Amino acid sequence: MKTKINTGKNGENIAAKFLEKQGIKILERNWRFSRVGEIDIIAKDGDTLVFIEVKTRSSADFGHPLEAISPNKFSTINKLAEIYIAQDQIVSYKDLRIDLIGILNGKSPEVVHVKGIYQ
Repeated sequence: MKTKINTGKNGENIAAKFLEKQGIKILERNWRFSRVGEIDIIAKDGDTLVFIEVKTRSSADFGHPLEAISPNKFSTINKLAEIYIAQDQIVSYKDLRIDLIGILNGKSPEVVHVKGIYQ
C-alpha cells in the first residue's frame, strides 16, 4: 500500500512541475472536502480555474494511467469542483475546466496532459 501512495505523490509532484513549466499556477494541492473526495491539483491557467486529476502508474502493463479514471471519478471531480466554487465564491475567473494528467513513471517519466475534458 505504501508503494501506491509513494507512486501517487511522486506523480503529483511531477505533474505540478510540468504544469508550472507550462505557466500554470498551482493554487491548491490535495484539496479535500469531507468524505466526498479530493482534487489532486487546483490551478490557474490565465483567466481559467482548472481542476486536475492526476493518475500515475509505474508501467503500462495494465493500461495507460488515463484509462484508470472511471466515469464515477469524473462525477466526483465535477461535484468537488462545484463545492470548491461555491465555498470560495469564485467570481474572478472567466472559465472553468477539468483536466487529466496521466504519468507513466519510469527512468524518464512520460506525462500526458488532456485539457478540458469538461468545461
